[in-house]
Amino acid sequence: MNGSAVSKHFENREWRDLSLPAEKRAELLLQAMTLAEKVGQLGSRWVGNDMAETEKPAEEQLNVAPMQDVFTAGGSVPLAEASRHGLGHLTRVWGSVPLSVYEGKAELLRQHRVVLDRSRLGVPALVHEECLTGFTTYGATVYPTALAWGATFDPALVERMAAAIGRDMAAAGVHQGLSPVLDVVRDYRWGRVEETLGEDPYLVGMLGSAYVRGLQSSGVIATLKHFAGYSASRAGRNHGPVSIGRRELLDVILPTFEMALASAEAGSVMTSYADLDGLPAGADSWLFTQVLRDEWGFAGTVVSDYWAVPFLASMHRVAATPEDAGALALAAGTDVELPDTIGFGAGLIERVESGELSEELIDRAARRVLLQKVQLGLLDPSWTPEGSVGSCDFDSAENRALALEIAERSVVLLDAGTALPLDRLAPRRVAVVGPCAGDPRTFMGCYAFPNHVLPRYPERGMGISVPTLFDALSNEITGCVYEQGSAVLGDDRSGFAAAVEAAREADVVIACVGDLSGLFGQGSSGEGCDAEDLRLPGVQAELVDALLETGTPVVVVVVSGRPYALGEIAGRAAGLVQAFFPGQEGGAAIAGVLSGRVVPGGKLPVQIPRHVGGQPGTYLQPALGSVESAGISGLEAVPLYPFGYGSSYTTFEVSGLELSAEEIATDGSFVATVKVRNTGARRGDEVVQLYLHDVVAQVARPLKLLTGFARVSLDPGEVVEVAFEVDADRTAYSGADLRRIVEAGELEVLVGTSSADLPCRAAVRVVGETRVVGHDRTMVTPVVVRRNA
Repeated sequence: MNGSAVSKHFENREWRDLSLPAEKRAELLLQAMTLAEKVGQLGSRWVGNDMAETEKPAEEQLNVAPMQDVFTAGGSVPLAEASRHGLGHLTRVWGSVPLSVYEGKAELLRQHRVVLDRSRLGVPALVHEECLTGFTTYGATVYPTALAWGATFDPALVERMAAAIGRDMAAAGVHQGLSPVLDVVRDYRWGRVEETLGEDPYLVGMLGSAYVRGLQSSGVIATLKHFAGYSASRAGRNHGPVSIGRRELLDVILPTFEMALASAEAGSVMTSYADLDGLPAGADSWLFTQVLRDEWGFAGTVVSDYWAVPFLASMHRVAATPEDAGALALAAGTDVELPDTIGFGAGLIERVESGELSEELIDRAARRVLLQKVQLGLLDPSWTPEGSVGSCDFDSAENRALALEIAERSVVLLDAGTALPLDRLAPRRVAVVGPCAGDPRTFMGCYAFPNHVLPRYPERGMGISVPTLFDALSNEITGCVYEQGSAVLGDDRSGFAAAVEAAREADVVIACVGDLSGLFGQGSSGEGCDAEDLRLPGVQAELVDALLETGTPVVVVVVSGRPYALGEIAGRAAGLVQAFFPGQEGGAAIAGVLSGRVVPGGKLPVQIPRHVGGQPGTYLQPALGSVESAGISGLEAVPLYPFGYGSSYTTFEVSGLELSAEEIATDGSFVATVKVRNTGARRGDEVVQLYLHDVVAQVARPLKLLTGFARVSLDPGEVVEVAFEVDADRTAYSGADLRRIVEAGELEVLVGTSSADLPCRAAVRVVGETRVVGHDRTMVTPVVVRRNA
């Protein structure tokens, strides 16, 4: 359909009047629609989904998700049929199969034309894509995973990255990105830990909000997921039931979403697959109407996670049929069904016509969808499919430089030991061993295109240049040799002998072990790749042990999507480094840290456990779940490395804590100021962290909560002053009656460089009447860094 053909749909349409407010235009269009046309706006179609390989035996299939009978239910419907009354979304036009830029543009225009040809009113479909580690399409830059963003403790950097991702997506004609993941890590065994930003709500909220601001600055709607509780499943099992109390939900799980809405105005929210105490999130009107809409004032769209609507019938069994599931999800607050229309189709029309379902529920959802289309310019007279796509360079030099910067800032030095940095040893022979040193896929998460889609298209290669750690390290230092030793998964030990021999002949060994991310059992990390315990996958722990037994100094580098228990390694390794899936430039970043070219400054967004069975391992523990419970249980609660920890090739001192007041009102605030000095010989970064401890509360509270942080760069000898402005609202929690309160009492203020290294301590007393606070409370702790202190 050419531009003139499109314009015919807009003739004499009041809702195309650009002088009218967006809300008025959406309402006028809604009034012009038939019931079937309104329902059409609530559906979607995934034309390119070949991820259910039905022609192959089940054991050979590489699926995007399990339960193919549900997932393929909408897949046989031609786009023209799916669009006969209009369509809400086009699903992953770019991200389903490997397409060149030319092919991607052509396919997007083709699908747009089909939808417009079938639409009486000329309403285009909104295009959405995945973007967790960059634009998930062939040939696009793969940035580090979200857990690596968490390790940067750098919101501004995350915002820059998201803006770059958004620019690429906008140029490709994409309107909505399905990111960021704001689930707070509760169990390290969960396969999707790699997609999260860490285990602390404030860190997750700050970095997630930064991502939202960046993506939406480029005109792409951000989608907060997964609302809510998905990460708290029993035993870390994907889609597992969530046995969570309302207080934990209110104080740990929901604040990240609330912050991203309050401070960044995210435009969309995605439902969780999980059930909360038996009630599936997608059927929970308390979550999606009372909390999200009524209390928080959210005005955007709620989209279902893929096939979450029919899951209400097939998996949760709270509905008899997909059509019943659609009515249930719509009533609870879901506006758009993704990725295909199954429950939000003819069944909704039939129920409205029979009087079983109020048409107002249809109008409510369609109004929200149409408003976003107006706001995106899709309903402007000048919009055409051809004009929606621009010049595309998905892996530009600027992108790769940014990916490298994030990767370098995310690497966490756990222990320099006796061998790091390598430049101080000037080694002549370096044995690089391990599956993660030779396979570039081990640098990327499960939603990176090379791991998400390309396993089904091995002939297409990676689509981008991804140097291995061995390649990158060989560029840093001479004398490197490589032996794989073992695969990430499996029990094949046939490579041990060659690896051990290489180690014996070397001056130092770099053992790079960890994860290969995939989907639903196709990897050791990723969606549906949950772990039984926290030992390194496969026989990698045995490989490392064999290398350590040679007597050659061994530097262990863990490249993973979750933290693994390293208690049996830490005391024996000559150095220990953690990288959370650092993306396509991860090889250069890790090599730079190992060689000493890069001074590491990353901090742990999750703890490193000591024991393989130590769960739960997050630092957010009350007294009976912490080190203070020693002697009560035979299970040790102390991690090997704590939340917020990270070492460096220089040293820092945090001192001189001063509070602006010793007493504040329950509606007051105070400023906590410390001095940070680089006491070493190299320029480096330190993350100054402020924690609060509520000494006496109505309910058992975590012994410490991250309340503010700042990453600062300092030259040798340089001193800066870091000031945290702490509002009393930052002490709010859900009291005995579940109301969020700020109450009188003593607070300990703790400042340092990790949750376990807090040398600066002071106290402030909060006085006055208990206040009940809501969505308008202060959620952020502003930080000011003053140079020349």
